[in-house]
Parts: sequence; structure tokens; C-alpha cells
Amino acid sequence: MTYFASLDILNLFSRMPSAIAQGLIWGLMALGVYITFRLLDIADLTVDGSFAIGGAVTVMLIMAGLPAWLATLIAMLVGIVTGMCTGFLHTKLGIPAILAGILTQFALYSVNLRIMGQSNRTASVRTFGMFFEGKTHGKGLLMSSLYINEALAVGFVLVLLVIALFYWYFGTERGSALRAVGSNAAMARAQGININTMKMIGLALSNGIVALAGALMTQFQGTADVNMGRGAVVIGLAAIIIGEVLCDAIFKKGCNFAIRLGFIALGGVIYYIAMTVILWLRLDPNDLKLFTAIIVTIFLAVPNLQARSRNSFKRAEKGAKKKAKEAQHA
Repeated sequence: MTYFASLDILNLFSRMPSAIAQGLIWGLMALGVYITFRLLDIADLTVDGSFAIGGAVTVMLIMAGLPAWLATLIAMLVGIVTGMCTGFLHTKLGIPAILAGILTQFALYSVNLRIMGQSNRTASVRTFGMFFEGKTHGKGLLMSSLYINEALAVGFVLVLLVIALFYWYFGTERGSALRAVGSNAAMARAQGININTMKMIGLALSNGIVALAGALMTQFQGTADVNMGRGAVVIGLAAIIIGEVLCDAIFKKGCNFAIRLGFIALGGVIYYIAMTVILWLRLDPNDLKLFTAIIVTIFLAVPNLQARSRNSFKRAEKGAKKKAKEAQHA
């Protein structure tokens, strides 16, 4: 009772805006992971490195005097290059996709150290702006933990923009070809689609969005760390699974591509809210990765368990067992 009495519900509510703002950033990152994980059917582990390099490039360019919007754009382009490196290892050198991602991620650790010159860099969040550079509040929208309302607005607008661009691009001929590669590579090749080119584009686009999320997180926190991307791929997968389970639960007959992307971004918000609640409950922060694994396991297991319960053979088996028990009692 003393433990529960010590918990301040108002303190939890006060943390929610910041949790949602960061959740939107993780949701944006999950949209990038979705391209490789679902559309290309590739487990790309480059994500951990490309998230960190987005932050490293952003903080160094802002410290060098570049406008934050330009630093963010360059960071996104660098993320695209990292994805292309993984694509080159996979498509041109024949290295399995998962190993190619590991190799790129491994190399990016040293690259990030070279970029920052040390393990982390910090700049005052007052100088970080999404659309402008300046210390005076009120000149534009800020992506900063000091101005949560504006950070929420920027995050929400960017998520909507990325979803709209994805919805448009994957409806084009090239985007449909990319989706076809993930669905059935052999059939796509038979239709004259260049499999390697589509994989290269998908990996580049995915890691570009992930690097964008890393750049935004650096602006929000005011710091970049060489380890800031550690576990990012797991968080992205958690957001995807949470979003898909909720989407399928609400839209029983299926939902269109844009709505599914929206739920994936929402999955990032829900994930981070759950982590905030865990910290509010004063549980050991060292157990956060354990709780992440538990959350992902639950959401992965739910659809499978539901499918089993709806399986006609299972229902027939249960009915037969029930009749057998009744016969024994009789």
C-alpha cells in the first residue's frame, strides 16, 4: 500500500506529452523498418547504426553552424547511403541480407566515432530548431524537449508527410514492383523486375527514414551518442507488431495501406507510453529491454493464438473431445 500511495498519477500525466513526442519519432523510425521487414521481407540490422549516424551527422553540422533543417536533410541523405552500402553487400557481393546489415552496423560504430570525434556530443537544445536556427523562441517550430507542444506538432506533421509519401510512392509502378519483390521474388523476376535494384531502393529508403528519426531524436534530446541506436530495430519491430495487431483488431475486414502505416506510427507512440509507465512505476530501468521483449512476444503471440482459436479443425477437435467426455460420464 505504501508503494502505491507513493505513485503520483499527476506526475504520470505530466510525462505523457513528452512520451508522445518521442513516440512519434520512434513511430517514424518504425515506418522505415516496415519497408524492409514487411515489404521486402528482409531483417535489416543496419537500423541500429543508421539511427545513430543520423544523430551524429545532425549534431556535428548544427554545431558547425548549419541550419537545423539542412543538417536534418543531410543526415537523411547519409542514412540513404548506409542503406545502399548494405544493399551493395547483399546484392553485388552475395552476402545474406542479415549478415550484410550486421557488417554495415558494425562498421558504422567506428564511422560514428569518427564523425563526432568522441562517444557523444551535446549541444544546447535551445539552438535546435526544425525549420530554423536560433535561440529565440517564437521564430518558428522547434523540435526540442523544451517546447513539447511544438515538438508534438513537428512530429505529427512529419509522420503524416511520410505516410502520404509512402502511400503515393508504393502506389506507383516502381513502388508496386518493390512490394512484388517482397511478396514473391521469383514471380517478380519472371515479370521482368530487377530484384537487386528494388532491394537496393528499399534498403536505401528504409535507412534514410531511420536516419531522419535519429536526427529528430538528437534535436529533441540535445545530444547524440554512439550507442543511441542500440536496440532500435527491436523497438521498430515492436511498434510494427503493436500497430498491426491493433489495426487487424479494429478493422476486421482489413484496412488499406495508408491506415496500416498510421497504425504502425501509433504503435511507436503506444510503445513509448508503455515504457514511460514502467519508469513511472519505479521499476528498474535496466529491465526495460526485458519488458520490450515481453511486449513484443505478447503482441506476436496474440494473432497466432487467435488464428488457432478460429481454426475449424481445432474447433472440430474440441467438439470431439467434449462429446467423448460426455460419453464417458454417460
